[in-house]
Amino acid sequence: MTSSTSTQMGLPAAVALYALARLGLVAVVTGVLVVAGVPFLLALLIGLVVALPLSMVLFRGLRGRLDSAIAAAGERRSAERAALRARLRGEDEPQA
Repeated sequence: MTSSTSTQMGLPAAVALYALARLGLVAVVTGVLVVAGVPFLLALLIGLVVALPLSMVLFRGLRGRLDSAIAAAGERRSAERAALRARLRGEDEPQA
């Protein structure tokens, strides 16, 4: 791992953190509604619907990290694919 990627979060960690944050938000909204007297299933459905727009606002930083991790993984895969194709053609280095 290079020094530029060591400061960035890996893709699996970024996905896990964002997913856990979204699930936590659903749990909090559902819990608040259940405490307020709403039946659990209805509270869960409302929690799922309400958590989507809230997560877009509240977890903007996490989503940015996830986007950058996805972009870095895509660039890495493209470079590996180019290197593999160059080796299959018998070249030493991939062409730009």
